Amino acid sequence: MFNRSVDYCTDDLKFNRMVDYAADPVSTTFRALGDPTRRAMLRRLAAGERTITELAHPFEMSLAAASKHVKVLERAGLVRRRVEGRIHHCRLDASRLAQAQRWLAFYERFWNEKLDHLDSLLTSRRRDRSRG
Repeated sequence: MFNRSVDYCTDDLKFNRMVDYAADPVSTTFRALGDPTRRAMLRRLAAGERTITELAHPFEMSLAAASKHVKVLERAGLVRRRVEGRIHHCRLDASRLAQAQRWLAFYERFWNEKLDHLDSLLTSRRRDRSRG
Protein backbone atom coordinates (compact mmCIF):
# COMPACT_ATOMS: atom_id res chain seq x y z
CA MET A 1 0.00 0.00 0.00
CA PHE A 2 2.79 2.45 0.87
CA ASN A 3 6.25 2.74 -0.61
CA ARG A 4 8.74 2.76 2.22
CA SER A 5 11.26 5.54 2.57
CA VAL A 6 14.59 4.44 1.10
CA ASP A 7 17.93 6.05 1.84
CA TYR A 8 20.81 5.65 -0.57
CA CYS A 9 24.18 7.33 -1.02
CA THR A 10 25.88 8.60 -4.13
CA ASP A 11 29.38 9.96 -3.64
CA ASP A 12 29.06 12.40 -0.73
CA LEU A 13 25.32 12.98 -1.11
CA LYS A 14 22.64 11.10 0.78
CA PHE A 15 19.17 10.94 -0.76
CA ASN A 16 15.89 10.02 0.88
CA ARG A 17 12.95 9.02 -1.26
CA MET A 18 9.79 10.23 0.41
CA VAL A 19 7.10 7.78 1.42
CA ASP A 20 4.43 7.62 -1.28
CA TYR A 21 1.02 8.08 0.29
CA ALA A 22 -0.85 8.37 -3.00
CA ALA A 23 -2.84 5.22 -2.24
CA ASP A 24 -3.92 6.50 1.19
CA PRO A 25 -7.13 8.59 0.94
CA VAL A 26 -6.72 10.22 4.37
CA SER A 27 -3.19 11.43 3.52
CA THR A 28 -4.38 12.75 0.17
CA THR A 29 -7.25 14.55 1.91
CA PHE A 30 -4.99 16.21 4.48
CA ARG A 31 -2.52 17.20 1.77
CA ALA A 32 -5.35 18.88 -0.17
CA LEU A 33 -6.62 20.58 2.99
CA GLY A 34 -3.13 21.89 3.74
CA ASP A 35 -3.68 24.92 1.52
CA PRO A 36 -5.85 27.80 2.80
CA THR A 37 -7.14 28.62 -0.69
CA ARG A 38 -8.40 25.07 -1.16
CA ARG A 39 -9.99 25.09 2.30
CA ALA A 40 -11.78 28.34 1.42
CA MET A 41 -12.96 26.85 -1.88
CA LEU A 42 -14.39 23.84 -0.04
CA ARG A 43 -16.17 26.16 2.38
CA ARG A 44 -17.80 27.95 -0.56
CA LEU A 45 -18.74 24.63 -2.15
CA ALA A 46 -20.43 23.56 1.09
CA ALA A 47 -23.05 26.23 0.31
CA GLY A 48 -23.67 24.77 -3.15
CA GLU A 49 -22.29 24.16 -6.62
CA ARG A 50 -19.91 26.81 -8.01
CA THR A 51 -18.12 27.35 -11.30
CA ILE A 52 -14.35 27.64 -11.51
CA THR A 53 -14.85 31.36 -12.21
CA GLU A 54 -16.89 31.74 -9.02
CA LEU A 55 -14.28 29.84 -7.02
CA ALA A 56 -11.45 31.98 -8.42
CA HIS A 57 -13.17 35.35 -7.89
CA PRO A 58 -12.53 36.01 -4.15
CA PHE A 59 -8.83 35.23 -4.59
CA GLU A 60 -8.28 37.37 -7.68
CA MET A 61 -6.50 34.46 -9.31
CA SER A 62 -6.50 33.23 -12.87
CA LEU A 63 -8.87 30.51 -13.98
CA ALA A 64 -5.83 28.30 -14.63
CA ALA A 65 -4.66 28.71 -11.02
CA ALA A 66 -8.15 28.04 -9.66
CA SER A 67 -8.43 24.99 -11.89
CA LYS A 68 -5.15 23.63 -10.50
CA HIS A 69 -6.52 23.96 -6.97
CA VAL A 70 -9.71 22.20 -8.02
CA LYS A 71 -7.67 19.38 -9.59
CA VAL A 72 -5.92 18.79 -6.25
CA LEU A 73 -9.31 18.70 -4.54
CA GLU A 74 -10.63 16.32 -7.21
CA ARG A 75 -7.66 13.95 -6.81
CA ALA A 76 -8.36 13.91 -3.08
CA GLY A 77 -11.98 13.00 -3.79
CA LEU A 78 -13.27 16.19 -2.17
CA VAL A 79 -14.74 17.77 -5.29
CA ARG A 80 -16.68 16.50 -8.29
CA ARG A 81 -16.58 18.44 -11.56
CA ARG A 82 -19.27 18.56 -14.25
CA VAL A 83 -18.47 20.21 -17.59
CA GLU A 84 -21.08 21.97 -19.73
CA GLY A 85 -19.39 23.36 -22.80
CA ARG A 86 -16.65 25.63 -21.51
CA ILE A 87 -18.16 25.97 -18.03
CA HIS A 88 -16.84 23.73 -15.27
CA HIS A 89 -19.24 23.25 -12.35
CA CYS A 90 -17.84 21.96 -9.06
CA ARG A 91 -19.60 20.44 -6.07
CA LEU A 92 -18.41 19.22 -2.72
CA ASP A 93 -18.14 15.49 -2.05
CA ALA A 94 -17.84 15.33 1.75
CA SER A 95 -17.32 11.56 2.10
CA ARG A 96 -13.52 11.96 2.28
CA LEU A 97 -13.96 14.69 4.88
CA ALA A 98 -15.91 12.17 6.95
CA GLN A 99 -12.97 9.74 6.73
CA ALA A 100 -10.59 12.45 7.89
CA GLN A 101 -12.97 13.37 10.72
CA ARG A 102 -13.02 9.75 11.91
CA TRP A 103 -9.21 9.78 11.96
CA LEU A 104 -9.20 13.04 13.94
CA ALA A 105 -11.83 11.72 16.38
CA PHE A 106 -9.19 9.58 18.07
CA TYR A 107 -7.17 12.68 18.94
CA GLU A 108 -10.28 14.54 20.05
CA ARG A 109 -10.91 11.78 22.60
CA PHE A 110 -7.23 11.91 23.63
CA TRP A 111 -7.32 15.66 24.28
CA ASN A 112 -10.72 15.51 25.98
CA GLU A 113 -9.35 12.94 28.43
CA LYS A 114 -6.27 15.08 29.10
CA LEU A 115 -8.37 18.24 29.59
CA ASP A 116 -10.83 16.41 31.85
CA HIS A 117 -7.92 15.20 33.97
CA LEU A 118 -6.52 18.76 34.15
CA ASP A 119 -9.96 20.09 35.14
CA SER A 120 -10.19 17.52 37.96
CA LEU A 121 -6.71 18.41 39.16
CA LEU A 122 -7.44 22.15 39.20
CA THR A 123 -10.79 21.64 40.92
CA SER A 124 -9.09 19.52 43.58
CA ARG A 125 -6.41 22.18 44.17
CA ARG A 126 -9.05 24.91 44.48
CA ARG A 127 -10.90 22.87 47.10
CA ASP A 128 -7.66 22.26 49.00
CA ARG A 129 -6.84 26.01 49.00
CA SER A 130 -10.32 26.98 50.16
CA ARG A 131 -10.09 24.57 53.11
CA GLY A 132 -6.71 25.68 54.34
